[in-house]
Amino acid sequence: MQVATSPTTSFVNSGLSPNTTYRYQVRARDAAGNVSLVSNTVTATTLGGGTGDGVCAATAVVQNQWQDGYVIQPVTVTNRGTAAINGWTVNFSLPSGHTIASSWNATITTSGQTATARNGSYNGTLAPGGSTTFGVQVRRPSGDTQVASAYTCTSP
Repeated sequence: MQVATSPTTSFVNSGLSPNTTYRYQVRARDAAGNVSLVSNTVTATTLGGGTGDGVCAATAVVQNQWQDGYVIQPVTVTNRGTAAINGWTVNFSLPSGHTIASSWNATITTSGQTATARNGSYNGTLAPGGSTTFGVQVRRPSGDTQVASAYTCTSP
């Protein structure tokens, strides 16, 4: 099934279901109409659906994994309310032994195994239906296959 076409070399798939694995293949077409072979399949798995105050929701996708780490990107923060929000906080659980290696588009702090992501000065205001994203790289004990989970979002 064709999901989309894009006039650029990138694509963002939004509105995905929680706890679902998606598989993608790419076929390119140049200006002359020549079509490439189909690429290898890439998979992305969304994590549990976001909960919180009902106005703000967070969903996450594990983009890449390796033996001792993984990248969660995007974590999409969405304003589900009817008025703009000015600020958001996303909490999520890190399995035992997992630590944040780096992050982008959010300030992240940890307390025990709870990580808290807060908006930056440039991405905290979201119009109704609006969204923003951030990402996290996590270190984990070698051989552990668990990933962060239990995303909740709140807005002041």
